[in-house]
Amino acid sequence: MKEFNINGTVMQCYPLTAAQRLHFYTIKFAKPQVLNIGTGLYIKQDVDFGVLKQCVKEAIAGFDSMRLRFIKDEDGEIYQYVVPFDDRDIGFFDFSHWREEDAHNEMTQWTHKPLERYNSPMNNVVMIKYPGGYNGIYLKVDHMTMDSSSIIGFNKLVLELYCAKVYGYPEPKPMQPYIKALLHDLEYEKRGNAAHKADEEFWKERIEGDEPMYTDFTGPGRLLTQRRESGNPNLRSAVITSNTLDAAISVYHLEGEPSARLMKFCEENRVTMAGLLLMGLRTVLSKFNNDEKDVSVKTCVARRGTLLEKNSGGTRIHFFPLRTILEPEMTFIDGIRAIQLEQSKIFRHANYDPIELTMKRAKYRKYAPGASYESISLTYQPLTLREKNTEMPDVDYKTFWYSNGVAAQPLYLTVMHRPEDNGLNFNFEYKKDVVSDKEMEFLYYYYCRILFRGIEDKNRTIGQILEMI
Repeated sequence: MKEFNINGTVMQCYPLTAAQRLHFYTIKFAKPQVLNIGTGLYIKQDVDFGVLKQCVKEAIAGFDSMRLRFIKDEDGEIYQYVVPFDDRDIGFFDFSHWREEDAHNEMTQWTHKPLERYNSPMNNVVMIKYPGGYNGIYLKVDHMTMDSSSIIGFNKLVLELYCAKVYGYPEPKPMQPYIKALLHDLEYEKRGNAAHKADEEFWKERIEGDEPMYTDFTGPGRLLTQRRESGNPNLRSAVITSNTLDAAISVYHLEGEPSARLMKFCEENRVTMAGLLLMGLRTVLSKFNNDEKDVSVKTCVARRGTLLEKNSGGTRIHFFPLRTILEPEMTFIDGIRAIQLEQSKIFRHANYDPIELTMKRAKYRKYAPGASYESISLTYQPLTLREKNTEMPDVDYKTFWYSNGVAAQPLYLTVMHRPEDNGLNFNFEYKKDVVSDKEMEFLYYYYCRILFRGIEDKNRTIGQILEMI
């Protein structure tokens, strides 16, 4: 902790957490807007924008990480602090007479614009009249201050405040203090901490075990080329080269009925949707790489297990390698259970610094700069605003995620539920010079084929499913 005099007020400022350092690290290799997250939430009914503005202001006052700022000291170290109040005006824009596609493109351009990094608000909220009779808010936040769980939590708070004022619903419960959760994370990072030592030993064993195998989302060509160019026929890691940071998002919509079948399968077999999605993803990578048994992907861990963690905002996601070696004789359902067992081990050690893990692995393996064993990252976001509660009326609404135009990773898949029918959206964010639209469609097509061949008969073997598709 360090004190700074900011505009005549002495503020208590705190170091960055591992999750924040992970995001800050990407700025060194990408444009500053790489950390922008742009979202839209629009409900299909008339809105009193005067009341909505009041609700947004109250939500900012009650949601600490919406008032989070950063400051740099004389040595270049970054600290963070929460301002006690934020009386910014809330903007308004009328898209009601625009084509929906044009409105989407305009807000995508808003998301491309970087936020001021230091001693400045790390978000922007604009009230929106949207085409088709929808109204709501556009929100742009910096990923060092908010993640998807925080964004959903903030939007939910705004809606609950609005429903309380307009419809007489109960007032929402107060959020948890951000600084309290921050101090928990910083305490963990102190050297000598027993939990940190246990996590360090766990990941050390993973790093120094037998070497994983790289599996590319386009097939074995990349690895084979690098083996040939390096003169090492046993090379198991690969560099995904990129000449540009320009990125796009492709969204594939799985209809409500087949999405419901996937969820029913999970419920009946007592497995998680994240486990099912990971099983499908690692199997499609196996398919594309000559039925390779050894497959690794990066998986997102939200780290929101306690009430404090769930309701304090901020950014808490850590990414870790998830490796599976599954024999072709293993059944689909047993593959999911094997993945969940691996996930549970990772969850128990998920507070460890992902950057430290990455650097230690690179040093131990001595592979080329930028090399990895994982070609794709997966996040499953189960949270939606459509919950079984009485705090909000049941109204139609839309949500959007807008591309910031830049990507730090070659391919990043986020699977989310649509609010209107609880169907699944597969959001692929990708670097344009690494992945083509055709390759993206190909990947999604085989991904779905594997998922549905698996849930048709959970006792089908991996080998049988690979033959069928």
